[in-house]
Formats: sequence, C-alpha cells, structure tokens
Amino acid sequence: MVRKPPYRAVAKIDPAALASFQAGIRKRYSNDEILTELRASAERLGRSPTMREFAADTETTVHPQTVIEHFGSWNAAKREAGLVPRRFATREELVGLLRELGAELGRVPNAKDLDARRGSMPSKSLYWHTFGSLAEALREAGFDVPVGEERLERAVEQGVKLARRLKRLPKFADWAAARRKDDTLMTEWQVYRMFDARRGAWSTFQFLIKERLEDDGVAVNGDGRLP
Repeated sequence: MVRKPPYRAVAKIDPAALASFQAGIRKRYSNDEILTELRASAERLGRSPTMREFAADTETTVHPQTVIEHFGSWNAAKREAGLVPRRFATREELVGLLRELGAELGRVPNAKDLDARRGSMPSKSLYWHTFGSLAEALREAGFDVPVGEERLERAVEQGVKLARRLKRLPKFADWAAARRKDDTLMTEWQVYRMFDARRGAWSTFQFLIKERLEDDGVAVNGDGRLP
C-alpha cells in the first residue's frame, strides 16, 4: 500500500467531514466534566495548571486542546473553573479579585489569605510585581490600608491597646502572640520594618508607645511596666 505524503492527505480532507468528526470528539466531554478535570488537576498540583502541566498530568484524560475547543481559550476555561490564570491582562482583574476576596472574608485580605488560596487567587509576588506592594494593591481595591505616617500611627495605637492589656510595653514575642489571635493587628515584622530594621528598632517602637501612654496620663516604669 502506497501512503500519501501527510501534507497531501491534509489538503484533501473534507472540511465537513472533519467538522463532524471534531464535534463528535468534543461531545465525549461535557463542559462540567472538563471543569472538574481542571479543578482536580489544580488540586493535585497545588496551583493553577499551565497547558503543559495539565497535559503531563497522568490522572486526567482530557487534552488541553479539547479544553480550548470547549471554552475558546485556556484562560477562559480556568476562569470558568474558578482557577486564576498565571497572567492577567489588566490591573483591574487583580483588583477585582481582591475585592471579591474581601467581600468573602468580611475584612481586608492579607498575604496569608492569598497563600491559603493558591490556585484560586493570584500569588503575592504577582501583586507585588504589578503594584509595588500588596498594600498598594489593596488600597487601589478600595481597602483602608495605611501607609507612611498613617501606618505608624495605627501601629502605635495598636501598641497602646496591647500595652494596657498586658500591663507592660509589648515585646516582639508578645506582639507575635497577639497577632496570632487577632489578624487585624499588623504583623510584628511589619512593625519592625517601619524602623528600617535599624539596631534597636523594637525598643524605638516601645518608646513611641511609652510616650503615647504618658500623654494619656499613664505612667510607665523604667522596666516598661504599667501601674
């Protein structure tokens, strides 16, 4: 049997027959089945899969091209599946996802929230790369995220409340323990870095808390204890 060269065979394909065949192939999977496969692959991988990663997943039988044929594009399919594409065309998409997450949580999202939603939310690094910082992205999304002097003022206010509760100026470890119980507090490292990580950064912060307490009429002993 003499085989035709591939390019000649392709050229002689009946377009109607090909379209009918492709339609039949597509009918092997429903949209819901494909979305289920995408979500399962993301769960196994631990993040939103690329086309190459999905094709290499031995536990799925759907080819990436089938996904594209059903949904028009790879990213469109992943969005439909609730998975976040690796790249975004606009800042608006990133901002919109932050707003949706904030509405779900009922508070300002933080970096830990993004880590906990790998595969369904963009990474922290993507926000930092796009906006310069996660805080700036949150501000653009309409959240109240203080920066600069406003941020320092909020840290001092939080420090005063914690000092009153502890009956002493909070140490670094005190703050870390309080933050684990109350995620509205800045992290201990966020506070520390406001002082450029200079030597004595935390004691500088304690001094500001001490001054604020004394302005409020609360005496602070030399060892940092409150009466």
